[in-house]
Amino acid sequence: MARHRLRIIVPAFPAFNIYSRIATKTTALGPVCVATAVHEIEGWDAEVIDENNLGRYGPRSPHGGADHELLQVQRPADVVGFYGGLTSTAPRLYELARFYQQQGVVTIAGGQHFVGENTDEALRNGIDYVVFGEGEKVVRELLEAIKGRRDRGSIRGIAYLEGGHVVRTPDREQLTDFDELPSPDFSLVRYARIVIFPVERIRGCCMNCEFCTVKGKPRCASAERLLANISGLVETHNARQFFIVDDLFGQQRDETVRFCHMFAQYQQRIGRRLETTVQIRLDKAKDPELLAAMRGAGIKYVAIGFESPIDEELKAMNKAISSREMLALVRVFHKFGFLIHGMFIFGYPLAEPISFRMPVQDRVRRFRRFIRQGKIDTVQVLLPVPLPGTGLRRRLEQQNRIYALQDVGWEYYDGNFPLFEPDDPMTAQEIQEAGKQIMRRVYRFRHVLYAAANILLFPSIAFYLHNLRLGWGKWYRSWRNNLIRSGGWITMRKWSADFGKSDFLRKLQTAHDHLALVHGTKPLPQKADHACRNT
Repeated sequence: MARHRLRIIVPAFPAFNIYSRIATKTTALGPVCVATAVHEIEGWDAEVIDENNLGRYGPRSPHGGADHELLQVQRPADVVGFYGGLTSTAPRLYELARFYQQQGVVTIAGGQHFVGENTDEALRNGIDYVVFGEGEKVVRELLEAIKGRRDRGSIRGIAYLEGGHVVRTPDREQLTDFDELPSPDFSLVRYARIVIFPVERIRGCCMNCEFCTVKGKPRCASAERLLANISGLVETHNARQFFIVDDLFGQQRDETVRFCHMFAQYQQRIGRRLETTVQIRLDKAKDPELLAAMRGAGIKYVAIGFESPIDEELKAMNKAISSREMLALVRVFHKFGFLIHGMFIFGYPLAEPISFRMPVQDRVRRFRRFIRQGKIDTVQVLLPVPLPGTGLRRRLEQQNRIYALQDVGWEYYDGNFPLFEPDDPMTAQEIQEAGKQIMRRVYRFRHVLYAAANILLFPSIAFYLHNLRLGWGKWYRSWRNNLIRSGGWITMRKWSADFGKSDFLRKLQTAHDHLALVHGTKPLPQKADHACRNT
């Protein structure tokens, strides 16, 4: 019996950005889950190619990404799937889809980018089938249809072209019984060097943030399943670092606490301390039992979406908290010994009838002060991204503020570029520079020197021998933060250098002029353009 191959591709980032370094140490979980489900089908092999993590031996194209011509010679794929979870990679995704389609290969794509109007866009850019929602079951059924053993019209949750028209089948119910799915098999990811392994227990999020694509009632797997996935990776891949990708760790509170106790016991049994990062709501600081269980389980890093230290913006984002309350809760996380990664959005557009005006530099000072007062260990400051399918995009489209895609394309939708006309009195160039100003304040050259000094001062830990754990904790936190901030300084320098070589400013000017012509937006100050050229 002839065997068939499904290749799932994670497209390369369009350019170097703040995610590029971490992407070489991990991979996306969704493609691994789908590939694992297909790999269990009789007569099918599956593999994942992550173009952002090709390791040492991955076949690289001189133009960036993987060499797919060589891959098709070495291991021809019958069907190729594309991970569309990141909108900024859509142009690369379509480029590869057209290549494979010209080779006679059936192409499938899924992910948040294909919500709404982008379905038609995909089907006219090299994609044969678009899959909506979770792909583990849908793709299995679709492969049966491709091989002629099933009517594609009977498959729920897909779209395709028929007679030049888009056909979309009814939506399918979301998965709720995760125990019927196989554990993700990371050995299917070819070439990649994975240091940080993504795992999950909960899909969905009930917070309904305007800018986020993840919606719906949380659906939870058992604590036993998550622990089994982690222990399997420890035993088969010698894994030591994990990222629990649940949008909000602790949504199912009691089960989360139970998992933490089980995870702590597992680490004690194997005699190894594992490093784990989670995304969590700031208000979980009000639950000391949960935080204590997390620390007992070895969870060291918490990523918290502060979004903004400006109260008016928090209100616009549907965040029921003030900046003063956030600082008080941050101190609780510090008290429990967590290292905090703060995620911020600069220049969030306010919804009418909220009336609020603040100059860019005043906003920058507010951000810097909050980060300093909160003693946030590491930060990520991005610009608002009106992603497809979000309430934010719908609102800005109704206000005629989004730059046309022919001027500012999908490749800029990674949080590093202005994509719409901002609120008065700001300009797009000003918020472009402001985000980098805040990041440069955190990631500075002096941390390179501080990291070296930490190493030289390591013997001073002896002074804490009366409490070795406290001494080590104080030294490690300082050393770790300085080391990461040193890497952040290098990343910011490279990003700024790449940005200086790009033609984005010209595109931004054209996009603004088009909006001004059609909708009469405000003129673009030349002084902001000058400031941007000097970044």
